[in-house]
Amino acid sequence: MEKKILYKTCRSVMIAATSVALTACNADFLDTQPSDRVGTDLVWTTYNMADAVVNGAYERFYWEQQGECPDWQNFDAATDVCDLDANWGGYDWARGRCNADYWGFNDWWKRLYEEIYRTSNVICNLDRCEAMSASERARDIAECKFLRAWAYYRANVLWRGVPIYTEPVEYGEDTKPRNTADEVWQQILKDCSDAIAEPNLPNKYATSDKNYGRVTKACAYYLRGQVYMWLKDWDKAASDFMAITTMGFELFPDYKNMFKAANERNDEYIFQYQYTDDEGMGSLLGRTHGNRNTYTADGFGCWNNLIPNPYFVDSYEYADGRPFNMDEVFPGYSAMDPKARSVYFLRDGLDPNAASDKLKNGYQQMVNYGADMSQYDKDGNEARILQVYQNRDPRMLMNFITPYSTYKGGSTADCWDYTLRWPYIGSDNAAPYDLRTDTNDRFYYLWRKFVPEGRETKNGLNSDIDTPIFRYAGALISLAEALNEQGKTDEAVKYINMVRARIPGLALLNSNEYTKVTGQDNMRERIRNEYGWELCGEGQLYWKQLRWDTWLDRKLGTNRTIVSDPAQLNGANGMTEIWGTKRYTNNYIGEHVKLFAVPQGELERNPNLTQNPGW
Repeated sequence: MEKKILYKTCRSVMIAATSVALTACNADFLDTQPSDRVGTDLVWTTYNMADAVVNGAYERFYWEQQGECPDWQNFDAATDVCDLDANWGGYDWARGRCNADYWGFNDWWKRLYEEIYRTSNVICNLDRCEAMSASERARDIAECKFLRAWAYYRANVLWRGVPIYTEPVEYGEDTKPRNTADEVWQQILKDCSDAIAEPNLPNKYATSDKNYGRVTKACAYYLRGQVYMWLKDWDKAASDFMAITTMGFELFPDYKNMFKAANERNDEYIFQYQYTDDEGMGSLLGRTHGNRNTYTADGFGCWNNLIPNPYFVDSYEYADGRPFNMDEVFPGYSAMDPKARSVYFLRDGLDPNAASDKLKNGYQQMVNYGADMSQYDKDGNEARILQVYQNRDPRMLMNFITPYSTYKGGSTADCWDYTLRWPYIGSDNAAPYDLRTDTNDRFYYLWRKFVPEGRETKNGLNSDIDTPIFRYAGALISLAEALNEQGKTDEAVKYINMVRARIPGLALLNSNEYTKVTGQDNMRERIRNEYGWELCGEGQLYWKQLRWDTWLDRKLGTNRTIVSDPAQLNGANGMTEIWGTKRYTNNYIGEHVKLFAVPQGELERNPNLTQNPGW
């Protein structure tokens, strides 16, 4: 099998593509005339050089996920799904601690416009390469139209109106004003429609095809459907997602193992970032999602940068559809001080009179912390808390490492089954094999999704686990949303149930009193929950919460405009220990944070640009 041929090709030609794609990575993105680079006319005279320019467009696409700052790896950290560990920087706009000079705004503007320029260069010039067959040129142009649309899609969501460039421009000529958001949507629709109309672009590639991983018509249908959803053109959105259902995609039968390198070529993936475990060519998700017991070549472990928010984890229902409520397991839990209720999460054996100094010190540690030790069950505390995680939507345990569950780590020469316990008293290579985190000073849920176990990869810091961008489950949920917004709720149920039916033991909608759909509004909330439970960790939720206009409420709290005390905001605000103690809270600075600021440097360079309100 040809493994990840596209990514390997993209990375192997990175230097060549940079020299011929006429971009300026270290200066302005539109500086097209450096003296040390190959001229435009020469680029299109040979197959290899023209192909390198195409690969250069793909390389920018990969660089967005592989770039200099891993903290930008997953936009889910900007939502209520998870939070960035307090020891790491990033996502400052979501945390309310930046202005228009924030480096992240400039970084994403640069990244996206480099992709726009590179793809436009191919679209406008590739037909000049007579050494390449007409069919291959047509396919590559269609691919680049999708990639350009994908860049404009994200730019339009982030800024809501950006300058449209569809042709290469010389440095100093990139002085267009911002187009309206609707004009950008229309440009995206045109590029996607052109790709769909191109007969040389296939619907999909078989998993055995050497071209598997390249752009297909299904990618364009998926993206166009997303734009129609932004425009509330629900009928057209439904039509596009319905088209994908006829193209041979299917749900992978094993949800948990779908996100393993061994199963990365499967018919559920419509489009994905492809990685190898070679140095500098692997996914950063293993690093940002992984823990200190995840195998790395240096034995150091991964960083657990992204911490799942317990309020999101608690949102997973029971398998029969009944809402989860911690008070049903521990009466009075929600009324307790968070530090006091930490008692329910403690390991067995803590005792002020224990023979083991570690158990004795652990008991005193929790007394000093504020745990209500009157509620402690020395011999059955672990079994008691395990009730919280039993009979829940199975995807919860597939996505997250929960207290007193095990994880096969490889932090030493041997692989051990580590258990997430608190307080931590273990070691990497000796019993009781406690699962170790970055600092061990707080107790968090940890990611399981995208995290290698044992020796699944050569190096967790450069994991070869591919990251889906579009997958069939997402298309089915999107189809359900588009149908429901048309009032076709009964039909929408069908497609949500297709996703849920893949999970053993998970109740289908309308199968019992808990899953009964009571109308369009009820179904809308069920669909939004399904997006989160199914796609969490894949960087999808931020874009959807902005479209629904729920992001500020989900991230910062419903009382943000009238309550100044962060403690009064909703529970999902900020990095939170499993029992609810806050490591930090996010700072609400105004509604304007729903949009990125136009980078200050771009405003100074291009006087025709205008700033978004509030910045």
